[in-house]
Amino acid sequence: QLQLVESGGGSVQPGGSLRLSCVASGSLSDTYNIGWFRRAPGREREGVACISRSGRDTNYRDSVQGRFTIPRDNDKNTMYLQMDSLKPDDTAIYYCAADWEKYCSYSSTYWGQGTQVTVSS
Repeated sequence: QLQLVESGGGSVQPGGSLRLSCVASGSLSDTYNIGWFRRAPGREREGVACISRSGRDTNYRDSVQGRFTIPRDNDKNTMYLQMDSLKPDDTAIYYCAADWEKYCSYSSTYWGQGTQVTVSS
């Protein structure tokens, strides 16, 4: 069983930055496809950014392309989401997910508890 614990959320002004982290109970980068998803109030869940377990494939939602990235890190037990140039529409609860087979899927096996991101002036 894999457990994911998220942190790094908070409240920022438009144009600000946040870095979300997701710490796993086991190795992630060479074992699982990983992804970030979000849910805003009154909206359905949507995918934000994903990376394959090999690191050779990445996907970003069009609305965050060029602003959000999944950085490389030597810590195989942690995955990150770097968020720059934040907009009010980015306000949501953000979740990390992992799966050994499914890629960028709402049916990923393992999920974090979520962390709140609020962008407002």
